[in-house]
Amino acid sequence: MTYSVLLAEGKTKQIFAHPTNPDWAVVVSKDAITAGDGARRHTIPGKGALSGATTANIFTLLQRNHVPTHFVERLSDTEMVVECCQMIPIEVVTRRHATGSYLRRHPEFVEGHRFEPLVVEFFFKDDANHDPLMSMDELITAKITDKETLEEIIGIANKVFEILEHTWQTQQVTLVDMKIEFGRTTSGQLVVADVIDNDSWRLWPQGNKDHMLDKQVYRNMREVTDEGLAQIKSLYATVKHYTDTWI
Repeated sequence: MTYSVLLAEGKTKQIFAHPTNPDWAVVVSKDAITAGDGARRHTIPGKGALSGATTANIFTLLQRNHVPTHFVERLSDTEMVVECCQMIPIEVVTRRHATGSYLRRHPEFVEGHRFEPLVVEFFFKDDANHDPLMSMDELITAKITDKETLEEIIGIANKVFEILEHTWQTQQVTLVDMKIEFGRTTSGQLVVADVIDNDSWRLWPQGNKDHMLDKQVYRNMREVTDEGLAQIKSLYATVKHYTDTWI
């Protein structure tokens, strides 16, 4: 379908005004894949459909488990209708196991260390400063959001992780960590918003990092080749297939 009013565009998606309902928008997934704040970017034909379908599957699962999201309906593999939101400009990262940037910041932990309870971190969305890590106090002092909202975000983020962690465990896949975003609908409800797809988490089949299923494979490539991009697409197809079974 063709939409006439583009509201916003990110690296991997476009957001259009809904043609009939001013309280809704249409998210269209693109075939782009990026890393390093967009310094590395490629196109994988068909990736948008895989990511879009995965996102719709995840939001459907979350809503069935009474998690508030902005998801309204799936129109196609690349298109979903969502409620319009005032986005809160933070990425919320929930961690079950230590890896990646967390280990670089906390070398006292070993790779794969399990956190109980979950670790929740906040990154202020500021591309020019590489999305800096901020504490609750820093976010409140900077008036980015308030304490009550952050406490509600932590509760929802933990619930999201635990639902998805349990679901992946049934398929012998370890959910290592993930990032999500939040917004407020026109009625003021706090909801999980944006997208959740294979760019949003780390997945280790049977806990084995050497067989990861997520975008980290793309980030780790020293040189990106056509064969490498085909491998990435196959991972996204595998994850989409898994999430198809959830609904």
